[in-house]
Formats: sequence, structure tokens, C-alpha cells
Amino acid sequence: MALITDPDQLNQATEVTFNTTLKTITLSEAGNLSSDGVTLKALYSFCKEEWKDDANLIKFEFPFTPITDESFELKDGWDFANDASRYLVRTAGWTVVNTSGQVTQQWAGIIGLGSIEADDQLYFEQGAGATNVQLTGQVNQAVQILDDPNGDGNYSDGFDYRTVFTLFVREQAQTFGQSSISDIGVTTMASQAYRFPISTAADLKITESDVNIGANTPYTGMSITYNAVAQSRSIGGSNYDFGIIIDGNNGTAEEIYEFVQYQLRQNSDIDADADSLIGKTADELLEFVGDTLKTKSATNPDGGGTGVYIDNFQTADTNRIEFVDNTATTRTFPFVAVTTINFNANLQNDASAIYRVFFTDANGNDFGDSDAILVDDNGGSDVAGTISAASSITFDFDYDGNVQGGRTAATDAPITVVAIGLDTGQYVSATGTITRSTSNSVSLVAPLERNYENA
Repeated sequence: MALITDPDQLNQATEVTFNTTLKTITLSEAGNLSSDGVTLKALYSFCKEEWKDDANLIKFEFPFTPITDESFELKDGWDFANDASRYLVRTAGWTVVNTSGQVTQQWAGIIGLGSIEADDQLYFEQGAGATNVQLTGQVNQAVQILDDPNGDGNYSDGFDYRTVFTLFVREQAQTFGQSSISDIGVTTMASQAYRFPISTAADLKITESDVNIGANTPYTGMSITYNAVAQSRSIGGSNYDFGIIIDGNNGTAEEIYEFVQYQLRQNSDIDADADSLIGKTADELLEFVGDTLKTKSATNPDGGGTGVYIDNFQTADTNRIEFVDNTATTRTFPFVAVTTINFNANLQNDASAIYRVFFTDANGNDFGDSDAILVDDNGGSDVAGTISAASSITFDFDYDGNVQGGRTAATDAPITVVAIGLDTGQYVSATGTITRSTSNSVSLVAPLERNYENA
């Protein structure tokens, strides 16, 4: 069946039942009326026809006062019989007025605009937790925004949600959709229909299942903390404040994103500290733009600021993560180049083999001279170590900031890489260049050692 917009599709005692004693209107999923519902305009039109033609109804006050096609008033104590009836009303809002002319209820029609899959479960938040929309798929449903049972204007015996409403859709492996009254230019809702833009689509950055994210590493070591005090983080040598800190547990940018999106679909506390914050109604924290992971400004109920930072992300992702701090300013690290050194079997098989990375020429400090300089990685440590059977090692380099030996920052760095073992690996050197790239490489192919002996 389909949404009823024609009053001719309605019939008394089948789809619609009037109780003139209780002053109630009951809508039933029967006859032509399915869960697709009926517009309030069609129901109003049907009521007019029935009051005109039914001698038993004309004796009573007519239930409705029309305001617009999408806004009505149920007056003189008339009301829908139950929520099941109310949730069959589409494309309108209404006010309920008691016999004394006092407002006791207000309902708003919530209509979603955009692409939503038929089995997606939308939900909304009015300041008191998440509530599921009655049906899956795109929403067209009435939601109560005001309750004042005795109509005295004091809502302590009911509620007033007219200034708070956010609609969500958050499904596994789909982009999130979220829309609030502020997004449609509304500060205080009334008894009318409102249209919220909300859509979702396949999220190509999520490949893991909820089961894996919830139970396995690196996800189980990740966390989100909403701080009461701003947290300082150094980016490119300058300190910036952030209120929300994500611990990435050395995951890739995609894994960190998968974890955060998973957490933001949970109807449970996701705040790693002693405070509590329900995930599924919290603001989004991350987004991908192409392959760049960006943090977002987000509401922080603990008060430490809206900026979001990620601790313990993989070094190789440094160049594709952007952070929004507490001033809503985007911060990025200086470019970090990545170089891989490959070792042949003779070096891998030599338990004593070591490697060193020198600048070929750092402002006159040349390899082969006593003033040769070891290259520092992005953390300021010398790029040197034991090979320990590894087929390769990878190091990062502060391309935009390294000035060792007086060299010019943000320029390509020629390097000379050396390695030497004892039992199987002879001395070997190779040259390369650290460019503004994350795929630089140098290969060391050491001849087989045949002459070393230490009895």
C-alpha cells in the first residue's frame, strides 16, 4: 500500500474510528490504511465529510481547526486515542487543546529529505537520549515536542523539547547523516512539518566488521577521551590545545576511523575517563576527504574544548592527517618523508650486521670525512641500528624542518647508507635521496663474506 492522501480511501470503523464520548480519533492499520500512514490534511478532509454527512457526528463539536496544510489544532478536548494512531499521521504537526482552551500537547511532523536505504534505522535526540523512528527507511513521522498534561504552562509534569531536536542515521559501513533544527534555520519548533536534509551512502573507508572492531587489535587498544581541561599537543614545534583526544594505538588512519565510527554508533558510554557520554548521540569526530583523515570540531560536554587530536597514529600517516584545535583552526605537521632501506640475505643472515644513514653532503659535512653527520629521524634520533634479520627497515624524516649541519630545510637530502656484518655480510654502501615523498627507498646488497674469522 501507499501513503493515503485522498480522503476517499478512508472509512469509518475501518481505518478511522470516532469516539464522541471520549473525544478520541483512532487510526487502525486496516482496509486501505497501512503503516505508510495518512496525511493529516487527508484525515482532516475526511472528518469534514463525515461531520457533514453523519447525523450522529454533526451533534458534536468538530475536532479540528486548520492552520495550514501541514499544521492543525485538535480542539475542545479532542485527541488521538493513542500513540499508534499518532504515528500513522504523516506530513503535518498539530496542537492539542483541552476543553478550557489550554495547550496540553504539541507534535511536529519530521520529514527527511535525501537518500536513505530502506532498512536504515533513523533515530532522534531531544535532550533525553536516543529514540528510534517508528519505521526504517526515510522518516515521515510525528514527534511530540511539548507535553503539559494539565495545561498550566508549567512543564515540570511533562516536558518541553521545542528547542532541541537532532536527527541521526548511523549504519555500519555507511557514511553518517545528522541534521538538527539549527541546520534548517529553526530555534524553537512549533506544531507543523519540518524537513531535514539527511542522507547516507557507502563508506569506502570501512572494511572491517563490527565483530572484529569490537574484539581485536589494534581496535581494542584505542580510546576516546573527552577532557575537562584542554590538552596541549605539539605540532611542528608549536603547542595547540585540544579537548577531545583519540588514542590510535598505532593503527592506520583507516583503522582509527573505523574504531571511532564504531564507537559513535554505540548506545553506551564511549568516554574513556570517569565521565559518561553516549556514543550514538555524540557529535562526529572524524571525516575522510579523499585519503586525508580530518578531525572535526565537536561538542565536548566535559568542557575542555571542541578540538580533536589523535595520539599514537602510525608515523607513515603523518602527512595525511589534519587536526582541528580548540580555536577551530586546522593544524598539520610539517611534511614527513619516509624512506625504506632494503637488505639482502647476506645482511639479514648476519647476526652482527648494523646499518647507518649519513648525509652525503650536509652543507659541507660530507660522508667520507670525519665531520660526516648521521641523519636524524622525525623524532630526533639517529637513523642507525642493527639489522636483526629484517628484510627492510623504514625511517621517517622531517623534510620541512631538518636543518642538521646547516642544511636547508624543505629540500631534497642526498644520503649514503652503509651496512656491515661479520660472518656473512661484507661492508656495503649505497646512495639515495630523501625527497618529499613517503616512498623513498635504498637497497643494500652486501657481498657474501668468505674471509672473516674470529676463532
